[in-house]
Amino acid sequence: MSLTFAPDNTSAIPLHVIAEDALDAWLADQPDALRTWVGAAGFTGALGRVLLVPDDAGTPRMALAGYGTPSARARGRFHLAACAAALPEGTYRLEGLPKDQAGTEALGWLLSHYAFDRYRSQNPAKARLIAPEGVDAGRIEVIAAGEALTRDLINTPASDLGPDALEAACATIAGQHGADIKTICGPDLLQQNFPLIHTVGRAAETEPRLIDMHWGDSGPKLTLVGKGVCFDTGGLNLKPGNSMALMKKDMGGAATVLGLAHMIMALKLPLQLRVLIPAVENAVAGNAFRPGDILTARNGLTVEINNTDAEGRLVLADALALAAEDKPDLILSMATLTGAARVAVGPDLSPYYTDDATLVSALEAAAAKVADPVWRMPFHTPYEALIEPGIADLDNAPSGGFAGSITAALFLRRFTEGLPYGHFDIYGWNPTAAPARPKGGVGMGARALLEALPKVLSL
Repeated sequence: MSLTFAPDNTSAIPLHVIAEDALDAWLADQPDALRTWVGAAGFTGALGRVLLVPDDAGTPRMALAGYGTPSARARGRFHLAACAAALPEGTYRLEGLPKDQAGTEALGWLLSHYAFDRYRSQNPAKARLIAPEGVDAGRIEVIAAGEALTRDLINTPASDLGPDALEAACATIAGQHGADIKTICGPDLLQQNFPLIHTVGRAAETEPRLIDMHWGDSGPKLTLVGKGVCFDTGGLNLKPGNSMALMKKDMGGAATVLGLAHMIMALKLPLQLRVLIPAVENAVAGNAFRPGDILTARNGLTVEINNTDAEGRLVLADALALAAEDKPDLILSMATLTGAARVAVGPDLSPYYTDDATLVSALEAAAAKVADPVWRMPFHTPYEALIEPGIADLDNAPSGGFAGSITAALFLRRFTEGLPYGHFDIYGWNPTAAPARPKGGVGMGARALLEALPKVLSL
């Protein structure tokens, strides 16, 4: 799997990108034989369709890629990735692609080469691309590598990616970029005042832990917090089988944070980065935490447990409390936190919460630019009463079922000390194969954040 561009090559096959309404004009400048070939093949410029044009020896001398209509393109993204998958092995050079789409389409082409082949051989696209003129090829390759890292981590089952293996993955990334990393593990979590992380993970065979990575020594401070629940049974509030089937992806927040951290460090953004990942497995055993328990978080807030399957916000709470102690310029958390978010916006959008107007403005513009869609959700303060059970400061699972993603976000906000904060309630999984996005683990929101950070942090 090579998520890199091909070296510039004068013998590369020209790949002409042609929209449906531009086909006639393009054909008017071509020889009669080529017009006949295109007509006989029925090529119309429809989105995702490709046509090879042979020379007299029968080898491809050019190819055509349909770019459809604006309405067709609006229904998806990474359109040329579909063409990459349909083309034979070879090196191609794009011709006629709109400049404002070059970066996104080039990234999609690289991602069409992604395949999770740890357990079985796969068949990703073989057609390689020369970086289009005017794009930052190195940056795009870094982004593709970060996305591949996220996908690999999410796709790996808990049998091979428990809290210890997630820690090892973090150590590998830290080593690649010269970052400092430390881990607080098992009983040390209690001694160093991370009681919620310890409580959620104590029933599993592999000890719970908090992974803490630092990189950079100057510039604004950015702290990323990722939910690292490597498998979620639901605890004593056991999930039904259908709901448990995809719970290897419940560390999707941690995986996405690590992919974003790789991008930031590889691109050497001028900031101080901290990554906090509470890594646990929410298991069932005699020492599992129980409904009705009242726990005390790192910052002293008490939490009544009304559902042990609402464990992600518990481990994030301790990590966010630690993050706030350092007074960073921005805290971002990412988590596969609630089913309510999926009901609200489906699997393709990244819902996010923030009260920071600069983050909203920068993120919305960035998401549109890099084809990484996000959707702002409200920190609706009147719902604060829903997370206050009376017997304790907070309720981890308010009854009633209304506004589940909002109440989870409000719960997390209680641990950020009023600092600039954004929370992403992502899905981390692509349920249906699409160009450059095979079925399975997927990053959400990271590319939009990477594009937005320079404006948000005045880099």
